[in-house]
Amino acid sequence: MPGMIARYAYWPERQTHRRVWALAWPMMLSNITVPLLGLVDTAVMGHLPEPHYLGAIAIGGMLFSILYWTFGFLRMGTTGLVAQAHGRDDGSAIRTYLGQSLVIGLVIGGMIILLRSPLTEAALHLAGAAEDVTSQARLYAEIRAWSAPAVLCNFALLGWFVGNQNTRIPLLLLTVTNLVNILLNLLFVFGFGMRADGVALGTVCAEYFSLAIGIWFCRRILLQTSGEFMMRQLLRFKDYAALFQVNRYLFVRTVVLLMAFAFFTAQGARQGTDILSANAVLLNFLVLISNALDGFAHAIEALTGRSLGKKDRRHFYQVITSAAIWSLVSALLMTLFFWSGGNLIISMLTDIPQIRYEASTYLPWLIALPLIGVWSFLLDGIFIGTTQVKAMQNTMLLSVFAVFLPAWWLSQSLGNHGLWLAFCSLFFARGATGAYVYWRLCQHDRWW
Repeated sequence: MPGMIARYAYWPERQTHRRVWALAWPMMLSNITVPLLGLVDTAVMGHLPEPHYLGAIAIGGMLFSILYWTFGFLRMGTTGLVAQAHGRDDGSAIRTYLGQSLVIGLVIGGMIILLRSPLTEAALHLAGAAEDVTSQARLYAEIRAWSAPAVLCNFALLGWFVGNQNTRIPLLLLTVTNLVNILLNLLFVFGFGMRADGVALGTVCAEYFSLAIGIWFCRRILLQTSGEFMMRQLLRFKDYAALFQVNRYLFVRTVVLLMAFAFFTAQGARQGTDILSANAVLLNFLVLISNALDGFAHAIEALTGRSLGKKDRRHFYQVITSAAIWSLVSALLMTLFFWSGGNLIISMLTDIPQIRYEASTYLPWLIALPLIGVWSFLLDGIFIGTTQVKAMQNTMLLSVFAVFLPAWWLSQSLGNHGLWLAFCSLFFARGATGAYVYWRLCQHDRWW
């Protein structure tokens, strides 16, 4: 339908901006605590005399990014479905999605623990790092795997809270948990003389602490929510159909994205420990970017899902416009921040001269990345909230296999600069293909 976009592109009112910010700012702050943990892990290892400890954290972190975020659908799928149920005032569905997501998290987490040794060896073989890096990464992974049930159930709880239009509980939950994690890491490494195993143990303890607090907050919300909890829907496989329908596309999309991240890390490792460690430092900038911009993505997930449940077109387009404006402003501020203070951040993360030099060499790619990647984060939020997750899957497949990998292949002569060029092209492609899908859905009014 020609003119559909213009017809529904409502300019947001002041109240809409307030609503977007009310949901976004707690998620921005809580998300920033996640990379702060990674920054502390990197700083702890980076200030030890040997660089292989830092490389071990990079390899171990890559493994668990793949293992855990492969099942990131437990957060994303739960958010979209619960937000739409919230818009319909369907308290029973809100309870059902929570219980089913927790069951799935426990089952998958138990399987990860049972398979931790072969999964670890396969990841270390693919990484191809030096032996001193590999031995510490193996020790880290064997301990860290025990956090799997807690991590995956925490994904489900965070998605459930956001779907219920509540982002302040995730703020409190993630902030307290990550502070505990940081304190334990410092205690185990500098207090007890542990190395990568101390970082892993601190993380395991913190994840279970997080789960306990999250369940307590969940109970409080349920006491104020109408509807009933039907246990039989947790026991029959067919009752999981709605979750599986959404999550199968999110699963494929996440696996492909994490394969790209793992490929990036592995290619850095093949260029030597110094490049691997420098890229590990710079990836903390990327985590800061993604988690800050994801604050608006989380807000748009909750608000578009709720608007869809209420069938409120006007509010739907208003919140998207508002989130787009503020996402762009945030991306500009982050670019300016990295441009002015990027080298200072690098010096805080490591005092190894050769790692500082290598990281500073490739810093310009991270300065540009907020503006390149901003639209990919925003569009993912829209697709999750509206459960248009097949589109997310397809745009990711196209971006990785038709853009990222060919760009890397053609730019290998540029070394690590070519690797970062390909990595930035991945984010650009995600934004461009996602924008096209969004335009098509608006043009033909397919959201409803």
